[in-house]
Amino acid sequence: MNLMEFNERFPDEHSAMMAVKQLREKQGVICRKCGHDDHYWQRTIVSFQCKQCGARQRLRSGTIMEQSKLPYRMWLMTIHLVTATKKSFSALELQRQLGHNRYEPVWYMLQKIRSVMGKRDAKYQLAGYIELDDAFFEIGDPHQKPNKAGRGSTGKAGVLVAVESEPTENQFRRKNRKEGRKCGKLAMYVVPNINAAQVASLALAKIDAAATVHTDGHKSYNKLDQHVDRHHVTISNDPKRTSKLFPWVHTAISNAKRVIMGIHHSVHSPFLQNYLNEFCWKFNRRAVSSF
Repeated sequence: MNLMEFNERFPDEHSAMMAVKQLREKQGVICRKCGHDDHYWQRTIVSFQCKQCGARQRLRSGTIMEQSKLPYRMWLMTIHLVTATKKSFSALELQRQLGHNRYEPVWYMLQKIRSVMGKRDAKYQLAGYIELDDAFFEIGDPHQKPNKAGRGSTGKAGVLVAVESEPTENQFRRKNRKEGRKCGKLAMYVVPNINAAQVASLALAKIDAAATVHTDGHKSYNKLDQHVDRHHVTISNDPKRTSKLFPWVHTAISNAKRVIMGIHHSVHSPFLQNYLNEFCWKFNRRAVSSF
């Protein structure tokens, strides 16, 4: 759906509100008090009323729009712009596009959308052959304490990155035109430390137990074979060879850093995961033409 189609489908606030109502009814409205699923629609107060106990809940309740006073149409427009574009939007640019007077509500709206993107992708597990590596992203946090131990430096956050990667004879990398690998789903998680405990936690939550995981020789991955079917380790000090051994995980890391620095310029540590959620969500749906 492009912008012209969006404006035709949602020409005013009422049409946007009715679209949210229809979506909630399709998913099922459950009473928070008695658990009944049959409700009246109270048009004058924009609420559902339970037929069993009479309890009411607002149309926004239980949705991403809960506790927000922004118009329904603005919410739908923001969701459309964020999901329909290949790149990301800065909050300042979105504020200009929406014509909103204040920056903070737009920024908060984007953070909620990115958080939901992460929850949606958390339902999937990576399977097959997986490249796993770590990266350090720059964060603009003036209160960041110096790192006492481990890799990375002050002002950077550690991120574990895993991506499905399968060899294929027909897939060629654009830059060097050499035989490459086909990429599947991607996952990125901010971690307090790059260590064996964090790697194990990622493996249990996100990687299928029957998968084969390919890593470098860092000690954080030593116990990974306890959680997956096969753990393949390659040690190389040659950057060119490493790039060929881990083509997709390094590409994903490079692209994510480029998006964050090029569009958002500075990201504080508590919100880095949300920006990575958006990047992964778009990456995992890169072949989808429309939502």
